[in-house]
Amino acid sequence: MTPRRRRLLVIGAIVLLAVLGWALAAVLEPAFRHTIVITSGADKGIYRGFADRYAPILARDGIKLDIRSSSGSVENYERLKDPDSEYEVGFIQSGTTSPNETDHLQTIAAVSYEPIWVFYRGDATVNRLAQLRGKRVSVGVPGSGLLNVSQVLLAYSGVTRDNTTLLEMDADKAYQGLERGQLDAAFFIGRPDAAMQTTLLNSDLKLMSFAQADALVQKFTSLSKVIFPRASTSIVNDLPQSDVTLLAATALLVSKDTLHPALAYLLLDAARTVHGGEDYFTPLGAFPNLNTEEFPFSDESVRYFRSGRPFLQRYLPFWLASFIERRLLILLPFMALLLGLLQALPRMLEARIKKRLVVWYREIKSLEDEIWKSTQPGPEQIAQWRDEIEQIDAYASQIRMPQRYFQDVYALKQAIGVVRNRIAQAAWKGKE
Repeated sequence: MTPRRRRLLVIGAIVLLAVLGWALAAVLEPAFRHTIVITSGADKGIYRGFADRYAPILARDGIKLDIRSSSGSVENYERLKDPDSEYEVGFIQSGTTSPNETDHLQTIAAVSYEPIWVFYRGDATVNRLAQLRGKRVSVGVPGSGLLNVSQVLLAYSGVTRDNTTLLEMDADKAYQGLERGQLDAAFFIGRPDAAMQTTLLNSDLKLMSFAQADALVQKFTSLSKVIFPRASTSIVNDLPQSDVTLLAATALLVSKDTLHPALAYLLLDAARTVHGGEDYFTPLGAFPNLNTEEFPFSDESVRYFRSGRPFLQRYLPFWLASFIERRLLILLPFMALLLGLLQALPRMLEARIKKRLVVWYREIKSLEDEIWKSTQPGPEQIAQWRDEIEQIDAYASQIRMPQRYFQDVYALKQAIGVVRNRIAQAAWKGKE
């Protein structure tokens, strides 16, 4: 082997090992992944409650859910769209962001309605947001989805900071402000069975029913109209004493588009377990779903809701099933090409080896033709022929061939012997 070929072989081996190492890392990466970092929301908020319920479900597959608190939906969005952040998954409230394609985010699933509650004080019935003009109103805290939604809804009704005192307060302070008479109304968001909502619904505060819900939903398409049925809080006390029309945002489980597919399926299973039951606003199985247009859907979510969890995912470790389904299917055409190449390699090798012999067969044939054409060769010509045949014999003896081709080597040597005899015959005739 020449030095040049040896260098090429070493370089090729290094490249091949690098490619195999990369492929192996891609296959095994989720097997070594034991943590998903999720940005949830306030410590006592609805999103934190969701994350806390996901954690033990994911733990069954050996995945730890690292839950990080935030101020709410807006901050979650800012964290996730940062490509350098450690956050991979989070909850985002519909209608609180303006996504861009460059965010590289995807919807895993819409997981729950988030009802918007407006509680107020006073004797007069409030069923339109315009009636809050000039009042003291709590609208949520910075970074929360509630702050964004409440300000937009109030703006539709002509209620702004110019004509109304809009205060940014968390749920606990807003409730205390209402009880102490420091506020006239406050926006809240959360499920009816959440601790704050339970407290509010059992208090003496009044709950606003959105009389203009249909019109507001048309303007703010990320919201939905839902009904809180009569006596849902207490059948004994008949609270509330009539159906209450509410507006509801949708909680979205969103991830970076770099999230491994196997982990996406685990999150979807957790979401179905946590959110698949019926509640005040939705029948059994209504959530999770893909009834949203905020972010692009992940491919895994589309497959999951169309045909359920993939077959192999039910019986194999999640990382191995994902590799077989996604990687091997993509590699099938290349495997077919590789199979054809492997079948052709022996023939190519054989042709390359025999090419070494063909060169010398051509030399022998050329020398033999020259001998036949010469009628009266002189001593110098005879000596030249003998030198040529001996050179051919010497070179042929140096050819390195696999054992299976030894018969071809000896056939070449027989051909050399035949031409050598022709030269001897020509020399004998020259002496006569």
